[in-house]
Amino acid sequence: MNLRRTIATLLAALMLLALTACGAGTTPPAQDANAPAEETDPPATESNQFRVGMECAYAPYNWTQTDDSNGAVPISNVKGAYVNGYDVMIAKRICDANGWKLEIVSTDWDSLCPGIQSGSMDANIAGQSMTADRLKEVDMAGPYYYADIVVLTRKDSKYASATSIADLAGGKGTAQSGTIWYQSCLPQIKDCDLGSPAESAPAMIMALQSKEVDFVCTDLPTARAAVENDDSLVVLNFAGTDGDFQFADEAERAENVNIGISVRKGNTELLEKINSVLSKMTKDDFNNLMDEAIRIHSEMGGK
Repeated sequence: MNLRRTIATLLAALMLLALTACGAGTTPPAQDANAPAEETDPPATESNQFRVGMECAYAPYNWTQTDDSNGAVPISNVKGAYVNGYDVMIAKRICDANGWKLEIVSTDWDSLCPGIQSGSMDANIAGQSMTADRLKEVDMAGPYYYADIVVLTRKDSKYASATSIADLAGGKGTAQSGTIWYQSCLPQIKDCDLGSPAESAPAMIMALQSKEVDFVCTDLPTARAAVENDDSLVVLNFAGTDGDFQFADEAERAENVNIGISVRKGNTELLEKINSVLSKMTKDDFNNLMDEAIRIHSEMGGK
């Protein structure tokens, strides 16, 4: 009996020690109130994957095609589709310099900045102007192109010989939605009949070709690509003249012709890595790449 009582006592003691040990394991260590806060800046990229948003429908910056010819890359969220263009060429250079794998996601124009803010994309390389309003939503690297603002019309239009925006008075015009062209440029044309904004660059060109509007306002690369594929169109470039679209000062003009790459606010590491690549390129480098993109797009029939 004494032996049984002794064994029982030892077992009870062992169980108490085990419970005490388990309880101690669940108590978190005390935090040092003076310890520095953890770094909260977003990483440059996840797992060396550079996830880029673009419309894939904004030639010559970016367009969709059915194969990988001329260096096109797959669109990750559109099965069997590929994307090519100036933006793809720039994205490849950034990836090559940093050892990243490129992934491109087809994204509606109005969803580009929200995609960056939500973390769905690392960057947008999508022909976005570096406007003050856009810089409130995202940070921007660049510029990676300098694009004059122009007007595109038909050769058979009475506006085809216009030498200033004053000569466009009374005409009907449109531009892509959410752009400076629609919001600030077209309203400068006296008595302009402002048509509904186009959802995309192709829709804008289609409105002009179908004579829904007399002219459209866009940037020079987009207009050049349209003319390459439709010789019934003509570009009206008033840049450098008194008849051009007006801005408050040269700084405001620059922010609307400078094209940049958007990244999430505070992601300075990624911003610096992108700028490191772009800073080694000259304006001639950018223009030569754009010429190449326009040539490829034209040879493909503007598809």
